[in-house]
Parts: sequence; C-alpha cells; structure tokens
Amino acid sequence: MPRSVNNVASRARRKKILKQTKGYWGARKNVLTVAKNILEKGLVYAYRDRKTKKRNFRGLWIQRINAGVRPYGMSYSEFMGKIHKKNIDLNRKVLADLAMNHPEAFKAVVESVK
Repeated sequence: MPRSVNNVASRARRKKILKQTKGYWGARKNVLTVAKNILEKGLVYAYRDRKTKKRNFRGLWIQRINAGVRPYGMSYSEFMGKIHKKNIDLNRKVLADLAMNHPEAFKAVVESVK
C-alpha cells in the first residue's frame, strides 16, 4: 500500500507561515525553517509588548497629569491623594486627556480637590 502524506494539509501549513512572514527581509520571508523561527520569535515579542504597552501608557498619563497640576502648585502625588480622598472616580487616562486637550475642565477638577 502506498504511503499517504496528505500533501494538501502540509502545503497549507507552510503557506500559512509564509503568508504571516510576508514583508520580512531576506530569507526570513521565503525559507520555511527560517520563517518559522522568526515568526515564533515575533509572536513572543508581540505577546510581551502588549503588556509593556500598558506600562508605557500609564507612565505617559502620569507625566501628563503631573505637568498639568504643576501650574496650580501641586505635585502629581498630592493631586492623586486628594482626588482619591474626595472620591472623584476619574482614571489616569481621562485625567491626562483633560490635562492635554481640555485645560479648563482639568482646572475645574484641580480646583474641586484643593
């Protein structure tokens, strides 16, 4: 009995990998073993950096809030302490957006916690 190799499924698997590595440089896009390794590494980086992105944005929001409250004679930590004490439920993302794009609304928030 002849050996069955299911060429259709094998080819589909290879095509799937090579399709995902489209646009990579050199052999990384068209040599299966290289493409497989580099794709796996890229997916690891993608997973890791989805977490890192959250940390980076939190840091950016903190910097923007800090820059926004400095003209009112406060530091970031003072401001956040007072905002929690007054039970104002605005997260850092919203506060940073107010500080950047809506300074009059941010001023109202700062005045309400002073």
